[in-house]
Amino acid sequence: MQPLIAPSILAADFNCLGEEIQSVLDAGADVIHFDVMDNHFVPNLSFGPMVLESLRRRFSSAPFDVHLMVEPVEALIDSFCACDATYITIHCEATRHPHAALNRIRSNGVKAGLALNPGTPVSTAYSLIDGIDLLLIMSVNPGFGGQTFIPDALDRVAEARRFVDARGLEVAIEIDGGISADNIGIARRGGADIFVAGSSIFGSADYADVIAKMRSEIESIA
Repeated sequence: MQPLIAPSILAADFNCLGEEIQSVLDAGADVIHFDVMDNHFVPNLSFGPMVLESLRRRFSSAPFDVHLMVEPVEALIDSFCACDATYITIHCEATRHPHAALNRIRSNGVKAGLALNPGTPVSTAYSLIDGIDLLLIMSVNPGFGGQTFIPDALDRVAEARRFVDARGLEVAIEIDGGISADNIGIARRGGADIFVAGSSIFGSADYADVIAKMRSEIESIA
């Protein structure tokens, strides 16, 4: 699939969140990554469905990639589906019934994603792969922005890519955590399709320049 750059608004300035989103879209972002944290599954607290509902009214056509770092996940799936999320990704570690949760997302007409923490084997997703549209490989431990990229994630992306391609499936491979212009190229080479980047974009003085550099690194792999 066409590679997509997905700025994580967890790293944006919350004082002017709408303007921040408009700025990264104008700068060439493809998807807006929406990190939902519950101070339970992960040690932080962020957004709820009302925030996405408000943003959706302003950004009616922008793809929103909702990453649920919450436990249990079931209670929030319907709420975020009702807010017109494009993707909803759940953590396999956060539910006893991932198959049912993924089906619940898809039954609402939303694309379903499955996220794997750094310590979770990629093989955990094998039995669920037919029921997802996106497989998210975490390249940091979830819960905080600005963390250092875990190099082992590249091997995990490559493993996921091989498995998906061998099955002939149209499942996007997403990587999230510590992504920058310095490593996005090697992540693409390993087989990633969607690249979540927070601090490296929102912490820069020129969003368009950073996104252009990222895209150039991705295109150099083609």
